[in-house]
Amino acid sequence: MGSRKLRYSINVSLDGCVDHRAGSPHEETHRHAAEVIARADAIIFGRTTYELMEFWRTAQDLPEWMRPFQDTINVAKKYLVSSTREPDGWNTEALTGDPVEAVRKLKEQPGEGLYVGGVTLPRALADAGLIDEYEFVVYPALVGHGPWLFEGLAKPLDLELVGVTEFSSGVRAERYVPADRS
Repeated sequence: MGSRKLRYSINVSLDGCVDHRAGSPHEETHRHAAEVIARADAIIFGRTTYELMEFWRTAQDLPEWMRPFQDTINVAKKYLVSSTREPDGWNTEALTGDPVEAVRKLKEQPGEGLYVGGVTLPRALADAGLIDEYEFVVYPALVGHGPWLFEGLAKPLDLELVGVTEFSSGVRAERYVPADRS
């Protein structure tokens, strides 16, 4: 593979729901997410997740504990994968052409690492074997609806647990690597 690692992180309920409205925000998880993003050279988003994250671009009157995440995501270099949306500032550049090949080329560049968020784009990148580390921020809740984590994955992917961070809220950040790379 390339020089840069591609890491993926998502919030998920115990029953596999990845709807961003399903979890409750906590100070510890926001701090953790800011640290994850700050370690990456750039963040890669599909249009849906990009538009969801744009909330942070202009959000006002946030609790003090949310500001470090806002500051981190606002200054981060971002790549947008979309055939229907062009970047309009926010330190964002379009990734054009086939998204899997575009991300493969980004990984080949030197640097500390890349981060991808969302649901659809990460599934395509997982199918292509491009994700080097998965982090599931697991909320102790049953939601009862989707969208579901990696729904429609082309084939099963065996993972090996490499780290767990437990938060006082009961949330756990579990880090995994593909078993064939451990």
